[in-house]
Amino acid sequence: MYQADTEILFPMRVTPHLRDLRGEDWQELVNDVCAKPEDSLSCLAFNLLLIRLTSCLSCHTHSYRAMRGCTTCAIHAVRKFGGSDADLLYQYQLSLDEIHSHLELA
Repeated sequence: MYQADTEILFPMRVTPHLRDLRGEDWQELVNDVCAKPEDSLSCLAFNLLLIRLTSCLSCHTHSYRAMRGCTTCAIHAVRKFGGSDADLLYQYQLSLDEIHSHLELA
């Protein structure tokens, strides 16, 4: 089944749909990421965070998640995240640190 909203990895076009799902700190992060070019380190870190939250790497065309689409999957993953907003922002910071480390090694 083909779903027009399904891509291989988390698409940044979905990011604005995630803004109002959590508290103020999360909203500030989403606003910041949306204001930057998609190839910025902040966007790459946010993308990595969402890829991990939504388990994009284990999604495939016939999976339930793929049939629902990336927007619905991402909304569900952010809503069901069991930690606080601070935990979510910490995960974002870890992703950002990982990208910085990777670029230093390259």
